[in-house]
Amino acid sequence: MSDTQDSTVAARGFGFLHGDWDVVNRRRTDFLDPESDWDEFPATSRCWGLFDGAANIDEIDVPSRGWKGLTLRLFDVETGEWSLNWSSSRSGKLFPPVSGRFGADGRGEFHGEDTHDGKDVRVRFLWSGISETTARWEQAFSLDEGSSWLTNWTMDFTRRSDV
Repeated sequence: MSDTQDSTVAARGFGFLHGDWDVVNRRRTDFLDPESDWDEFPATSRCWGLFDGAANIDEIDVPSRGWKGLTLRLFDVETGEWSLNWSSSRSGKLFPPVSGRFGADGRGEFHGEDTHDGKDVRVRFLWSGISETTARWEQAFSLDEGSSWLTNWTMDFTRRSDV
């Protein structure tokens, strides 16, 4: 890719997320149990860009639960993929990254490897429903190398107009 193409791809990636958002979280009470209940809670998020669109950081604030989260996203010029790197104030540790890209349909799909409750899991993040005022993020785990997925966390973003 040329430098111009790199910048175009990078800017298209997560540029939609820059700004301030209200977020509705829905999370399974047990990430590996399809029968577990859903827990819903609000949050706010602020995202800003770096590296002329080839990176960004967001911080999500969940005051009702007493924690914050941070995502660092980096565009790899060589592979044309994004890496998404998550940390939570609950642990102060960086989780293993997921990586992937956006398709022509505007939907982003990102995969990685992690462990949950002592089990190896394949992780999938999906970004969809992207507009000027909305976006949706989903996390799913697979215990069978990606043959089946259990969605265990969703976030519905609505751009804040009062900021």
